[in-house]
Amino acid sequence: MSNQGMIRSHQGGFNFVYRLIDIVIVYCGLALAAFYHDISFSFLYSSAGLIAAIVFMLCAESLGVYRSWRASDAVRMFFITTGAWLLTTFMVIVIVFFAKMTGDLSRGVIAWWVLLVWFAIIFWRMVFRFFLRSLRLSGYNSRNAAVVGLNKSAMRMRDELAANPELGIKFSGFFDDRSIKRLNEEYSDEILHGSINDLIERTKLGQIDLIFIALPLKAQKRIAQVLDLCGDTTASVHLIPDFFTYNLLHARMGVVGDLQTLSIYETPILGFNDIMKRSFDIVFSLLVLLGIFSPMLLIAAAVKLTSPGPIIFKQARYGLDGKPIFVWKFRSMTTMDNGDKVVQATKGDARITKVGAFIRKTSLDELPQFINVLQGRMSVVGPRPHAVAHNEEYRRLIPYYMLRHKVKPGITGWAQINGYRGETDTLDKMEGRIDYDLDYIRNWSLLMDVKIIFLTVFKGFTDRNVH
Repeated sequence: MSNQGMIRSHQGGFNFVYRLIDIVIVYCGLALAAFYHDISFSFLYSSAGLIAAIVFMLCAESLGVYRSWRASDAVRMFFITTGAWLLTTFMVIVIVFFAKMTGDLSRGVIAWWVLLVWFAIIFWRMVFRFFLRSLRLSGYNSRNAAVVGLNKSAMRMRDELAANPELGIKFSGFFDDRSIKRLNEEYSDEILHGSINDLIERTKLGQIDLIFIALPLKAQKRIAQVLDLCGDTTASVHLIPDFFTYNLLHARMGVVGDLQTLSIYETPILGFNDIMKRSFDIVFSLLVLLGIFSPMLLIAAAVKLTSPGPIIFKQARYGLDGKPIFVWKFRSMTTMDNGDKVVQATKGDARITKVGAFIRKTSLDELPQFINVLQGRMSVVGPRPHAVAHNEEYRRLIPYYMLRHKVKPGITGWAQINGYRGETDTLDKMEGRIDYDLDYIRNWSLLMDVKIIFLTVFKGFTDRNVH
């Protein structure tokens, strides 16, 4: 058993080494690129390397690069690490640009540095991942795990351990005081390996290292009894509550004073993540507005000259935390519904003007929303804002509907690029849109935002459901 815990017992040190290696790669990579181009590694380059190392640390922490990758595939690790480095280079270039240092840095050195560091941070991770996997598959750093209870959560844990042998956790069976006859017929084919007392005895003998308690939350008394028994062992004990019955939204541990809490409905865009997303929104929307300034003038003229009414339609919507905001759009209809009842546009809708039909179909009517992004009311990517009347209607019909307001509404979103754009004439369509909105919030990352923007260019501007 002594060699099984070698890596876990030094996990804190490994976490420090991970970050240290990255800092060395980012900083020394720039020095090597300068050396290759026969350019002196001056104070300017040294400062740029240090800034880049710090920015990469922040980006990597934000995107989850330093989390445990034992249960995740290598492809996901590759893309998230690559995304962190691309985001770092983008931010460093922006910093250098505004500091007016671009003329003092060699483009060749920067290009070689970007490629060299990207290759190095990916290569060493893949090598180390292969080393750890081989180590665990050989029986080192392994643990024997047992599960208390027999239900969906317990079976899912068993399946996860079997599907991820690189975790180095071997499943040792289900343990429960109930007989198999008392268990649901759904689990009649499963085998119980003993009672909870049997589990405790085996644990005391050193045969079990990890205990997962998979009992329903309502069984608080029973859970407390099991925890008391486990307290007489040295096993690591984990609780697997039946949270799968809830629509978890970025659940995580928290602390209020000395009291530990578990958040169930929370936004992932807090602290540094909020700064990262807001910075990206500002830079991206400024660049877009500079590029579309002339087309927006032409659209504004077309709207004004072809139908009476204002150029911009400001519609009341719900923003972050359900607070009211006004979303800007080029007016595309002869009427501007903004009250307690808003009728969605349908195919052949007589209210839509000729110019309006074109700009709605191509999403050009939404270009003024980049101004909303600069104002801080919206984000480039997020759940699309609905009319207040629609919010009040659907929040009563769809569970967890209002959770989509845990983040700012967006110009484009995960639901839109997956086909849920335009008219939602049935409850099923709106439910599908909400499912994608909540999935976006659960899995948000800046890399995901970039992916959605990229896909929007190819399939998000037009849709057969848009009228």
